[in-house]
Amino acid sequence: MPTPMPMPEPVGRFGRFGGRYVPEALIPALEQLEEVWRKAVVDPAFTGELERLHRTYTGRPSIITEVPRFAEHCGGARVLLKREDLNHTGSHKINNVLGQALLTQRMGKTRVIAETGAGQHGVATATAAALLGLECVVYMGKKDTERQALNVARMRLLGAEVVPVEHGSQTLKDAVNEAFRDWVANVATTHYVLGTVTGPHPFPEMVREFHRVIGIEARQQVLDLVGRLPDVVCACVGGGSNAIGIFHRFLDDASVRLVGLEAGGSGVESGKHAARFSAGVPGVLHGAFTYVLQDEDGQTIESHSVSAGLDYPSVGPEHALLRESGRAEYRPITDVEAMEAFRLLARTEGILPAIESAHALAGAMQLGRELGRDAVILVNLSGRGDKDVHTAAEWFGLIDERGTVTAPPDGADGDAGPKGMGPQQ
Repeated sequence: MPTPMPMPEPVGRFGRFGGRYVPEALIPALEQLEEVWRKAVVDPAFTGELERLHRTYTGRPSIITEVPRFAEHCGGARVLLKREDLNHTGSHKINNVLGQALLTQRMGKTRVIAETGAGQHGVATATAAALLGLECVVYMGKKDTERQALNVARMRLLGAEVVPVEHGSQTLKDAVNEAFRDWVANVATTHYVLGTVTGPHPFPEMVREFHRVIGIEARQQVLDLVGRLPDVVCACVGGGSNAIGIFHRFLDDASVRLVGLEAGGSGVESGKHAARFSAGVPGVLHGAFTYVLQDEDGQTIESHSVSAGLDYPSVGPEHALLRESGRAEYRPITDVEAMEAFRLLARTEGILPAIESAHALAGAMQLGRELGRDAVILVNLSGRGDKDVHTAAEWFGLIDERGTVTAPPDGADGDAGPKGMGPQQ
């Protein structure tokens, strides 16, 4: 199996992917960020403070949970969950945000901006800003503010300003565009806390390094519990931060398959999806050369997913290298498949996963049935599902469009399948 390049080349490339495609006004800020970051990661004062915060504030190390009743739907394979949903703020996002917030202080800046789709990165950024006394503005597509209203309220309670973006598809892509515009105008005082492993160099490499702790912990925890490495590591892939975080420690373990699950939406053939590796081609978006959903004229195509966090037409450049090198596989999971996995984990194990993470669970169901009961599958449960309760309740027909609780369909809550939103969206 080809060996992928673990670190970007000096120009910020992962093979032919990555790079730095930004307005000239941002080059000094990116160079300052790279210089401060490279000094910080070898400074015991910085690494010690980040470790202290993870231990006393984030709640690391996150635990591993085996889910035998859910595994009955995965061909009997052993299924283990890396519980990033148990971190403070409810997802893996806090790993990266605390690191970038500390860097903001080192750069002498007093304001942070962020973009968010599902709201988890926005909540994590608002939390870190409150903790360190930074002004915080979060850009969010208007469509996402409506389907993630709980997280919008959380960000405002934490003192952040949430700016709904009302143009374009009103989702994550448009929120990223607005964040870049803000950064260009206010770069002297503001750091852009980019939330995933894409964007211009050094963000893909830096964000990955802040998330590598997931895979470092998980690899040892699986060895301690099972006595051997897993056969497969599964993770959902929007921009790709939780996936690269758990994948990276396993890159040199040739026996371990790395499988990323993209948002197949209503089905790749329908054109309503966010499956960049199934239907995208290489191009530039948001400062990086990578796989992008685009039309024949190179215009970015709007993506679709029941999951706000995966509703994004591009993907991190290191994932593009891992895919082209053959070290990682990427599969689309439809909205219907993800929501079925969401319901199964809730009913069999008492865990409400984020809908993003439910795509990884659906992938585990597919792989378990293919590999059989001797397989060990590790799934990164990247976030908790509190924020998605309204979306799931609409999907399963438990509330109507006005949010009113409805009578249980067919005599049992949610058993009748998709209702309100349904796969037609």
